[in-house]
Amino acid sequence: MAPQREWFDTDYYEVLGVPSTASEKEITRAYRKLAKEHHPDANPGNTEAEERFKQVSAAYDVLGDADKRQEYDQVREMVASGMGARFGPGGFGGAGPGFDGFQSFQFDEGAGLGDLLGGLFGRGRRGRGRGPAARGPQRGADLETELHLDFLDAVHGATTSVSFTADAVCSVCHGSGAKAGTAPDICPECAGTGEVLVDQGPFSFSQVCPRCGGRGSIIKDPCPNCGGRGVERRRRDVKVRIPPGVDDGQRIRVNGRGAAGAHGGPPGDLYVVVHVRPHPLFGRSGKRNLTVRVPVTFVEAALGTQVKVPTLGEPVTVKVPAGTQSGKTVRIRGRGIPASTGEPGDLLVTFDVVVPQRLDDAERKAVEALGDVLTENPREHLEV
Repeated sequence: MAPQREWFDTDYYEVLGVPSTASEKEITRAYRKLAKEHHPDANPGNTEAEERFKQVSAAYDVLGDADKRQEYDQVREMVASGMGARFGPGGFGGAGPGFDGFQSFQFDEGAGLGDLLGGLFGRGRRGRGRGPAARGPQRGADLETELHLDFLDAVHGATTSVSFTADAVCSVCHGSGAKAGTAPDICPECAGTGEVLVDQGPFSFSQVCPRCGGRGSIIKDPCPNCGGRGVERRRRDVKVRIPPGVDDGQRIRVNGRGAAGAHGGPPGDLYVVVHVRPHPLFGRSGKRNLTVRVPVTFVEAALGTQVKVPTLGEPVTVKVPAGTQSGKTVRIRGRGIPASTGEPGDLLVTFDVVVPQRLDDAERKAVEALGDVLTENPREHLEV
């Protein structure tokens, strides 16, 4: 992806409070802590916390993605090396210290000097589009919310909904920004392109139209509900499809369901952080394996037996070998967490040998008699 203008201005490592050498786990840990602290649901009406939450989410969106982080680090190295004033000894095509000839910016082949500068500083030739600095249509912010799921819903997958308060397309003007019964007019200054051409000696640059602010249109009668932005803040309900086997703490991205874009811009994305409630019987081991602990009596463990074990479907019968020790685990193939593709996981059954806490007279005599005939010393290796 092409670098964003914010990458030049914002130190995302500083936003998350981690060093640039931080590992992926350290970045995720810092993000979760800050996101929880500044989440809008935990700070209703606190605009400062909401803005901080957006900054933290934007930082993690870049640093939490290995490819984006690599590109971001390259951009920050260029900023640190003063690339704005030094493009290498051979001019724009040179490769001076800390700069690799624009290859990170994904410019079109054959682009002229105006295109190169436009790509760097948010400007470009007419028809090539405006950079991130334009004040026209703006992409909506990425949002994050939390979802608490029952264990079995997380295992099998589910379709549910999340509710949160965020920017949404205005319900009155439907995003046009104009008062009901009216429509925006094409800007006469830029003829609807949102850009005007400026001559700078031998070069020509396009810049944001000063009259319409890059929108390409002028609203004479703004919508009273949204003030002409085309966006209002309200409660929203968004459906989310949870894939089978989702893990606790996993982030699920819902494309285009974040905050609405301003002035007709595209919406951001919604990130749903899943929290899985524990199950009274089952646990998890890795992505696909299911775990369960099964109590057995001393007699069953010593002599061996067969016991029924619960699964996500019908119970299965499992053999307890003679001499089973407490903590022994056996694997039942294919009885774990189902997969949307491929084979399901396994069920890991751990036996817990239960020692009776209270004995009546007959039981005590039987145990004492057993102790008299048993000769094995389990502490012999201690040599004490």
